[in-house]
Amino acid sequence: MLFQMSVRFNLLLWKAHKTVWREWKSWKSSLHSSAIVASSGLGPQDGWEELSSVKSEKPLHTPVMLKEVLHFLDIQPGQVVLDMTFGGGGHTKAILNMIPEVSILALDRDPTAISLAQQLAKEHSDRVKPLLGRFSELEVLLSNMNIKAGSIDAVLLDAGCSSMQMDQGERGFSLSKDGPLDMRMDGERYPDMPCAADVVNTLDQQALASILTAYGEERHARKIASAIVEARRVNPITRTQQLASVVAGSFPPAVIYARKDRLHRPAHVATKTFQALRIFVNDELNELHAGLRAAQSVLRPGGRFCVITFHSLEDRLVKRFLQGDDLSNLDQYHFSPRNQSAGKKKVVDEKRNEGKVCWIPLRRKVIIPEKDDVKENPRGRSAKLRAVVRQ
Repeated sequence: MLFQMSVRFNLLLWKAHKTVWREWKSWKSSLHSSAIVASSGLGPQDGWEELSSVKSEKPLHTPVMLKEVLHFLDIQPGQVVLDMTFGGGGHTKAILNMIPEVSILALDRDPTAISLAQQLAKEHSDRVKPLLGRFSELEVLLSNMNIKAGSIDAVLLDAGCSSMQMDQGERGFSLSKDGPLDMRMDGERYPDMPCAADVVNTLDQQALASILTAYGEERHARKIASAIVEARRVNPITRTQQLASVVAGSFPPAVIYARKDRLHRPAHVATKTFQALRIFVNDELNELHAGLRAAQSVLRPGGRFCVITFHSLEDRLVKRFLQGDDLSNLDQYHFSPRNQSAGKKKVVDEKRNEGKVCWIPLRRKVIIPEKDDVKENPRGRSAKLRAVVRQ
């Protein structure tokens, strides 16, 4: 190992992330990378929940909670809509087909998804404007198009990994399909960005355990991190199935499929490990926070905002942002449920009151998919929708 990095469990990983990338640039070329293949793939939906099934699911793109999204966004003819996670374009296509003269700004960080958006733009007389970039780059992208803050009528943010990325084994997201251990949502846009193989072959055991605990909420993080470190001493871990086998090898055989997903199907013990690595590699929670701030900036007063999340880390962050919590110190909020003791609750309430609440909820409780929708689209089984109006 060329360098050791210690990351305390208090999760200063957020602040260390960019530093890690800079360090990796100096030695990445020396890694054994013969089996690490960079690839572009296809783009919608969440990684953790798809990984929780060891069986392959239909590769067709079915937009999650489409009926509910269209209802709560309440888009009118001629309005401007921002789809912050274009992916396979399911939501965007439905909006174009149902609402005349609507214009859609289609953002995605995956170049392959943007290629699909460009094709859709040709089919719909340029009513679709593709935007290649991350949530954190959105405001600059809109500024370059002379789109001012407070001018968008409706925004949709469908968080997490995309189904098409999952369906392409060469992207390295899927536990059920062998491929290079990549997991970069940006593809090759940032060649110096570390991939999942870099993470598992470079970080020390303590750092790996912290990542698995923080981003996968994995109870057996130390055991898995130890197994990874032992395995990579023999051979670098460069393939998805290789990593899955290493994780499985740290458990008794009877435990490997003992976990169940939300449809009570067998779930591989490496599911949470894959989620944690994906979130860390793509800086997903920081990006999600940036996306929420950007949506708040670009929406006009009275504009509507729908956010779909797929696991507790995402949903916790979104919920607290929409409630007006001060998220300047992210690790105090979404890495563990809020402490409900009187003292802690008072501090949280004080912080919330210090900031301005910019949102009015359209539904008091979180919205979940109907049973029939889950049967039709199992990948959306863990989806949670929050719908609000900008004040």
